[in-house]
Amino acid sequence: MTSDAIYCFDRASVLFAIYPEGSPEPRVVAAIAEDALRDVFGARGGGDSLVETCREHFDLIEQAALRHYRHDPGRPVMLGIDDFAFPSSFAADLVN
Repeated sequence: MTSDAIYCFDRASVLFAIYPEGSPEPRVVAAIAEDALRDVFGARGGGDSLVETCREHFDLIEQAALRHYRHDPGRPVMLGIDDFAFPSSFAADLVN
């Protein structure tokens, strides 16, 4: 699936939409922290790089966001580093 991701400087995150019930509605706006994109997925550079990294790894990011949403639908979906607990060998393969 593709992502309509945008960088949000004041929140230091990339915002994107998820569709828990399938496309097209209802849409839930989720976010992933800049730190997670850099430390987990290897983003380098500014906002454009962060958005591109989000798009490149959207399948994994979307899965984590849906898990987060389904666990507690009333809370905002803000993904951080801890939402991607991969073994270190897997994480290295993920960004290469």
